[in-house]
Amino acid sequence: MDIAALLTSAGINIGLCVVLFSLYSILRKQPSNRVVYFGRRLATVRIRSDDFFSIERFVPSPSWILKAWETTEEEILSIGGLDALAFQRTLVFSIRIFSIAAIICLLLVLPMNYYGKEMQHKQIPAESLDVFTIGNVKEGSRWLWAHCLALYVISCGACVLLYFEYKSITEMRLAHIIKSPLNPSHFTVLVRSIPWSPEESYSDSVKKFFANYYASSYLSHQIVYHRGIIQKLMADAEKMCKMIMPVPIDGKSLRPCCLSADNTTSFKILSSELGSVKDSISYNDLDIATRENECPVAFVFFKTRYSAVVATQVLQSSNPMLWVTELAPEPHDVLWSNLSIPYRQLWLRKIATLLAAIVFMFLFLIPVTFVQGLTQLDKLSRTFPFLRGLLKKDFMNHVVTGYLPSVILMLFLYTVPPMMMLFSSVEGHVSRSGRKRSAGLKVLYFTIWNVFFVNVLSGSIISQLNVFSSVRDIPTQLAKAIPTQASFFMTYVLTSGWASLACELMQLFPLSINMFKKFILRNKEDCSDDLMTFPYHTEVPRVLLFGLIGFTCAIMAPLILPFLLVYFFMAYLVYRNQILNVYIPKYEGGGHFWPIVHKTTIFSLVLTQIIAIGVFGIKRSPIASGFTFPLVICTLLFNEYCRQRFAPVFKRDAVQVLIDMDRRDEQSGRMKEIHQQLNSAYCQIPMTSHELCASAHGGVNKIEDPEGAGAGTELNELTETCAVVNFGGETSTEN
Repeated sequence: MDIAALLTSAGINIGLCVVLFSLYSILRKQPSNRVVYFGRRLATVRIRSDDFFSIERFVPSPSWILKAWETTEEEILSIGGLDALAFQRTLVFSIRIFSIAAIICLLLVLPMNYYGKEMQHKQIPAESLDVFTIGNVKEGSRWLWAHCLALYVISCGACVLLYFEYKSITEMRLAHIIKSPLNPSHFTVLVRSIPWSPEESYSDSVKKFFANYYASSYLSHQIVYHRGIIQKLMADAEKMCKMIMPVPIDGKSLRPCCLSADNTTSFKILSSELGSVKDSISYNDLDIATRENECPVAFVFFKTRYSAVVATQVLQSSNPMLWVTELAPEPHDVLWSNLSIPYRQLWLRKIATLLAAIVFMFLFLIPVTFVQGLTQLDKLSRTFPFLRGLLKKDFMNHVVTGYLPSVILMLFLYTVPPMMMLFSSVEGHVSRSGRKRSAGLKVLYFTIWNVFFVNVLSGSIISQLNVFSSVRDIPTQLAKAIPTQASFFMTYVLTSGWASLACELMQLFPLSINMFKKFILRNKEDCSDDLMTFPYHTEVPRVLLFGLIGFTCAIMAPLILPFLLVYFFMAYLVYRNQILNVYIPKYEGGGHFWPIVHKTTIFSLVLTQIIAIGVFGIKRSPIASGFTFPLVICTLLFNEYCRQRFAPVFKRDAVQVLIDMDRRDEQSGRMKEIHQQLNSAYCQIPMTSHELCASAHGGVNKIEDPEGAGAGTELNELTETCAVVNFGGETSTEN
């Protein structure tokens, strides 16, 4: 690929970004799209907007950029939680380290690459991208010291920045635990694999066991029931109630009466007072709390946080497969549908999903190999002779080699996150955050393998069967392949980076669904069921993949660094805007993605250093290779220090902190109130019928799980104040 093809790809993506950004700044001002672009605000306040015509609504404006730039980290923390702030810190770290890399590599390494061989250079637009890579440096060149120096600066700078970021986020996590409001999960233990007894129910077994062995700290428990036909009937009744509630009948209203099997009438005409409905419906009416419907799973509540932690750290019986305990997730984080999965099945499910993910990973080699074929015109013209005339045209040549491969690969990659989320659901995670973290790891491994390694190897040596015949040859093979594939990674950053950010800002799929509802179905009401949580399982792996590409290509092909910096700056603004306006936080993960960010960055650094050793060996520079070995060892030692110093804080809560919180609550007299709240914290059916009917009058908003599993969660009652949203700007006033 030459510079002209790269500029063609850059021009197409820049034009696409400008068009989409301009459309976004117009569409977000339209009142009919507020559920798409202001979903988080809709979930917290009642929005009253003026629908009168204004020319300002159809003029693009950069007001959202200014608002995103001016937002402080404290506001991000209060709005999106620690997960959102940790994700923003990942982008800040990337901007800082690649700014350092761009300065030193563009000023020092790039000239060394360009003038690395004595050759007749063409005009810049006609130059091949290979002359800007380390492959253009002749063997035995003394200029390779510049590459080794740049590698030292990048590696040391990344480790220093990583240390301070890890330390800062760890401190914020501890402060968040201390200052956050009551978290029922600190007092609650999830007990699985309760042994079956023919003489007593699971509930009686739990009470007997914990009252015997934890007599001083056991408070109460709540058994988990099977979610079968009763839950389906409840969901159907809720939908019917929403449909018929606005229709009055002789001053009375239709409300769901009960769903027990004894009653054949699903609805009765009741008075409109909520009290009558509350009296007519009880938890027992749902016919769930029976011994036959019990699962061998229970939430056990303890009197103090310390007691709950102790109960999770020890074996409860001589058989480790019985009475298995772990700290319970937050109430809104519970994945109720997976709690009924037998504990003994979990290891089989993990093995099955691992094998399925591996099979899917290898099946994905087919589109990747096809994409790499598009980057090599000579092979493409031999395979498809009828394309020779078309490929001889300069513009088509530039489009096929510079734009089309990355677009096709990006379209195929859109199928990966849903598949990995499905695999993670089958694994049996008991929390939404655990499922999303597992899916994020799978997406990360998948993209690193298929987008980085397979593309690198398929572009040059994947046809050879002895690619990994010797472990010692891997650095050499990667060192040969990466400079030749740098052009593909540049176009991939443009397409999958810049263009994907523009699509994320536009919210194309939710926008299409909303337009279909508003203009085809003529539904004028904003539905809170469409609100979404932040897709960390897709965006964190994407950012980390670009970081891996940036580290490995920094000294090999430094021309990629400006494109990466533009991506990270755009991501910083776009994701801030989405956190402020679009996505709602349903649960707090405590920044649990940051250790993944740290480990992946260390992996990227070590991989870059190993590839550099291979490159210096190919270029016959033993001094540069010898100086790089200590850098690998120091990076691994730094990672081990961080693993010992910071990582345990993200795995377990500190007992010192929990005991201090217990003492503070006991001294303030809040402990009794906390115990009363625990009994209703984990409700398997979070919304009863009479609450639903109240929501039909606007009291409560129900938001379904955007990931497609589990029961809906109930938001707090909307505040009575109305926010008048100026869709042209970013200000809101309360009346």
